[in-house]
Amino acid sequence: MTTILAFVVVIGLLILIHELGHFIVARLCGVGVERFSLGFGPVLWRFKGKETEYCLSAIPMGGYVKMMGDDENPLEGGKGEIVDPAKSFHLKPLLARFAIVFAGPGMNFVLAAVIFALVFMVVGRPVFPAVLGRVTEGGPAARAGVGPGDRVVAVDGRPVQYWDEVLRAVQEGRGRPLGLTVSGPGGQRTVTVTPSRTTVRDVFGDEREMWDLGVRPFTPATIGDVIAGYPAAKAGLRGGDAVIALGGKPVSSWEDLAEAIHKRAGQPTRLEVRRGQEILTVTVVPTPVKDRGPDGKEVEVGRIGISPAPTGIYVRSNPAMAVLEGVSRTVEVTALTAVGLYKIVVGQLSSSNIGGPIQIAQAAGEQARQGMSSLAFFTAVISVNLALLNLLPVPMLDGGHLLFFVCEAILGRPLSLRKREMAQQVGFVLLMLLMVYAVYNDLARIDVFKFFR
Repeated sequence: MTTILAFVVVIGLLILIHELGHFIVARLCGVGVERFSLGFGPVLWRFKGKETEYCLSAIPMGGYVKMMGDDENPLEGGKGEIVDPAKSFHLKPLLARFAIVFAGPGMNFVLAAVIFALVFMVVGRPVFPAVLGRVTEGGPAARAGVGPGDRVVAVDGRPVQYWDEVLRAVQEGRGRPLGLTVSGPGGQRTVTVTPSRTTVRDVFGDEREMWDLGVRPFTPATIGDVIAGYPAAKAGLRGGDAVIALGGKPVSSWEDLAEAIHKRAGQPTRLEVRRGQEILTVTVVPTPVKDRGPDGKEVEVGRIGISPAPTGIYVRSNPAMAVLEGVSRTVEVTALTAVGLYKIVVGQLSSSNIGGPIQIAQAAGEQARQGMSSLAFFTAVISVNLALLNLLPVPMLDGGHLLFFVCEAILGRPLSLRKREMAQQVGFVLLMLLMVYAVYNDLARIDVFKFFR
């Protein structure tokens, strides 16, 4: 029920905001709107306003705004008569038509920025204390004499509280020596650390340059979520359990625990955990799974189905800063999504990454169970995805209409109705094929086809 409700809320909100963008700008430009529909197909509910009919239709995977004089889209209620030429969409200036069509995806970008800003302002952004966890042997920090448990209190004399402030200073320094003021068991001291140049792989597997201190923030080996069906759940582990030893060796951080489990795929592994005042011993057999290693190649690692308990704190932003952070995060997500789409198109990413309504519903349900802030972030990300998808230059999508307008601006006249109709039909077929493929991927992920083997 949570999954269904979350899916309806997310998709309903995104469609509503998208179509409201078209609707509001159309009215501001003096275009008459015949129908405002959430969903396609048979109408389940309707309300007739002074000029516009508001509808809720049977197929909830989209919506449309039927404007006077816009009779080309077969999904938008068929052909209609132009009652008032002054309100005709196609008789408006090119710039007005462009603004009306762009307003849909534009509002999805705005929605994403607003959601991010509200979360940063009301809930805050998660940050980690500037406490050192694992220190790489022989790395810059180790050579400077800092160790696990030390807290960084200043970088080059500038006070810091959180780990992201330390990272930002390191990256901005571009490898120059930094003066770290750290507080530890021996008191407060200042050491000089020269970050080393390294390459890491981003979410797409591409290499990028970074500067590294050879340390990681401290994350205790305390279990947060336990995934049903995985070895940890079968062994009776629970959220809140603290792993203190693995195979008889002490575990001091989550990184130690994760690295040890990754190396023991398919091997019985004894864990000692603290639950309240009680010490328990359980045996798990990490499930072998495929993952991408540091070099970008596929490797087999062990997983037992656990995630770390939240250890960071949330810092709220003031309204002005929240707006800036919301816009910045929207730009960041937009860039990542655009790169992902490009890599799928050119074959650098597998087309199996394309997901449909089932995957969205599952993800929405998972985020809803983690809390409203997680669901809000997910909604913002999907809103950006919807905006970019609609801006693709494919007939039937907003991007296809915008492409027609660009051609009109170049040619000095609109494309012929026959050419536009043919393009719309081709676009419709392409979209249906894409939807079928996305649903196929969704079903393959949940292994529905095993029943037919």
